[in-house]
Parts: sequence; C-alpha cells; structure tokens
Amino acid sequence: MGPKELMYDINSFLIAAVLLAAMAGAMWAGRQIGKRGARHHNEESKSQASAVQGSLLGLLALLLGFTFSLALNRFDDRSRAVVEEANAIGTAWLRTDLLSEPRAQEAKTLMSRYGIIRVEAGRVPASQEERRLELIGAAEELFAKLWAVASAEAAETPGPVAMGFAASLNDMIDSLGARDAAINRHVPEPVLFLMFATFVLLGGVLGYNSGLTQVKAGFPIYAMLLLIVALVFMIIDLDRPRRGLIEVNQTAMVAVSDAMMP
Repeated sequence: MGPKELMYDINSFLIAAVLLAAMAGAMWAGRQIGKRGARHHNEESKSQASAVQGSLLGLLALLLGFTFSLALNRFDDRSRAVVEEANAIGTAWLRTDLLSEPRAQEAKTLMSRYGIIRVEAGRVPASQEERRLELIGAAEELFAKLWAVASAEAAETPGPVAMGFAASLNDMIDSLGARDAAINRHVPEPVLFLMFATFVLLGGVLGYNSGLTQVKAGFPIYAMLLLIVALVFMIIDLDRPRRGLIEVNQTAMVAVSDAMMP
C-alpha cells in the first residue's frame, strides 16, 4: 500500500488551523526581531528585506499553483476511474444476456453482488484501509467466479460471445485495479512540507519587515494570509478521497449497480 504518510490521518481543518497559528507566531516573532534591530538598519537594508519578502511571495505562489494542479489532477483521475469502472461493469452486465442458460442467470447474480460491493467500497473512507482491502478481496472473489463462468462458456460454446464476455470481464478487473491505485496517489508530502515551511517563513519575513519599518500589518496582509490558508486547506481536501468537504461523485457506480438489481 506504499509508505505511511504522516499527515494523511490528521483532520484537514486541524492542519489549516495549525498552519495559521504557526504563521501568526512567526509574524509576531519576526516583528519583535525587526523592532529590536531597526535602529541598526538603513534604507538599503530595509529595501533588501522588502525584496526578500516579494521573492518569498512569488515562490509561495508558484508552490501553491503547482501543488493545487497536482491535487486537482489526482481528483480528476479518481473521478474518471469511477466512470470507467462503471462503464466496464455495465458492458459486462449487458453481455451476460448473450450467455447460454443457466450460466447467464448465474453471471447476472454474481454481477449484481459485484456491483453492490463496488458501491460499498466507494463509500468507505480511504483511511479505513482494512475495510477497503476486505471489500476489494470480496470483489476479486466474485470476479474469480465470473471468470469460471466465462471459462465454462468458452469451453462448451467457443465463439465471439464467450470471448466478448471474457474481454469485458478483463476490462472490469483492470478498471478495479486502476481505481484502487488512483485512491493511493497523493501529492508527495515533501512538497506539502516545503509549501508549509515557505508559508511560515513568509510570515516571519512579513513580521520582520513590519518591525523594521515600524508599520503594522494591515487588513490586506491578513486577508492574503487567510486566503493562502484557505487554498492550502482546499489542496489537502482535494488530495484526500472519500473524506472532507470535496468527494468524488459516485453516481455512475450507483446507477450501474441499481440497473443490475434483480
């Protein structure tokens, strides 16, 4: 399942709140340091601090854009995987009508149970790894039974019908694997840590510059910082499937499962 991520099980709101508190603390500490050293600085050194502040803002904007793009792409991949799996299951379901009896009815029963399990798997938070693996195992067991039906059909009545059903089953299990893999792909944590560190450092530089110039940070500064924290929260929420405010739409999978109900 890959290496354990440090922040994955921590609530997104808590991460955003801690980040905001760390930035506020860095601003306060930076302002105190700036005030104490203000008399030792001239206009050139103050301009240098302002230039560093602008550079950090540009770097943070770059990191935010890059990280948001990664999180959004992974969210799109998960959404696409749901639709593709639903289409693969629907195709296999339609081809059960072409099988000979009693295999057609057996395949329909197995497909219906398979659909129910895949819908249930889509509702389990990705953090509940054991339950998710249990449902994947149950789906794979049903697939093995469906493959046995396809093998028996191919042995008894070889032809395009049997081959077509087997091909649809192959697509179905491939889509299961692709969807499961998409859930495990996240924005690399080193990228998030770098973004957080840049954010806190920016807070310190803003406070330091404020202390040097003896000008308190105004509303625009705090509004910008709150917006950055909101963007960080959105990135984390997008990157966590089946939890938080933003969730992948499961309508396609629910619809195909309902269509297979007896």
